[in-house]
Amino acid sequence: MKIELHTPRLLLRTYIADDIPELIALIGAREIAETTLRIPHPYTHADAEDQVRRSQGSEDAVRLGVWVEASSTFVGGVGLRLEMDHHRAELGYWIGVPYWGNGYATEAARALLQYAFDELKLNRVYASHVPNNPASGKILLKLGMRQEGYLRGHILKWDEYQDLVLYGMVKGDLKTVGM
Repeated sequence: MKIELHTPRLLLRTYIADDIPELIALIGAREIAETTLRIPHPYTHADAEDQVRRSQGSEDAVRLGVWVEASSTFVGGVGLRLEMDHHRAELGYWIGVPYWGNGYATEAARALLQYAFDELKLNRVYASHVPNNPASGKILLKLGMRQEGYLRGHILKWDEYQDLVLYGMVKGDLKTVGM
């Protein structure tokens, strides 16, 4: 399924095979894998091929690359892991290290949230972050999500158990955040 979303600065779209070299170069930074739940390090060509394939045809996820539209610069990715039986999804995002601090994650995630509630007709979107990535928590709060919990030792990443901070919102929350 091809998806294309536009924001004032960004283009969010389904990955294509031509994106693989840029994807590997940007997502392959250790700093990206350290602060995300499901991005491996090292990130291989096979990982990128899988990302492109799953971006184009998955019924249980939406995976989009993020580009600065004016310059066609690839800066990151955003996605939803769908649980349609429950009308909910888990939001995830990453921005390449050279582009941190520009508001791209917030802008891209806001567009995908709008898509989730308006087009996919979801009732709930949730997200989490590891405590050593407080910037991600700030993004989730800017999006209008509420902190809902803290799970101790919830994931195993690189042979170490890590905690997760949980956030969520339901469709009714959109009124309070101006979406």
